Amino acid sequence: MKKLSHFDEQGKIKMVDVSEKETSARRAVASASVLLNKETIEILRSNENPKGNPLEIARIAGIMAAKRTSELIPLCHQINLSKVDVKTEITDAGVYLEAEAKTASQTGVEMEALTAVSVAALTIYDMCKAVQKDIVITEIRLESKQGGKSGDFRRN
Repeated sequence: MKKLSHFDEQGKIKMVDVSEKETSARRAVASASVLLNKETIEILRSNENPKGNPLEIARIAGIMAAKRTSELIPLCHQINLSKVDVKTEITDAGVYLEAEAKTASQTGVEMEALTAVSVAALTIYDMCKAVQKDIVITEIRLESKQGGKSGDFRRN
C-alpha cells in the first residue's frame, strides 16, 4: 500500500527530499468551473462588467499564482517554470478554466497548475461579485500530468 510522502517514520511532517531524483520534463493540466447565472454570463459576453474584463484578469492572476505556489502550499518545492498558460472559456453554465504548467525539474508541476486555476476562479468570483452574489466555484481538478517517476496520468 502506498503511503503519504510528507511524513517521516515517526509521523512528523517533512518536505520530500528530491535531491536524488532525475531532472525530467514535466507537464500538468488542471481545470475548474465557475458557475454563473444567465445575467452574469451575458455581461461577460458583452464585456460590460463594471470592474473590467474578468477573463483576462483571471488569466494573469492564475499565471502569477502558479509562480508563487511554493509560498502558498507549505511543503511544495520551488521550481523553475518554463511555461504557464491559463485558458478561459465562457460556457452556458459560466466560465471553464484550464491551466497548463511545464518545467524541467526533479518534481512535478501539478500543484502549480491547480493553484493557477484556483486563483483564476477566485479572481472571476471577485470580478463578478458586484453583479452576482451566489457564484459557485467547482470541479477544481487535475486533468493530466506527464513525466516523473510515477508516470503519466490522464483523467477519464
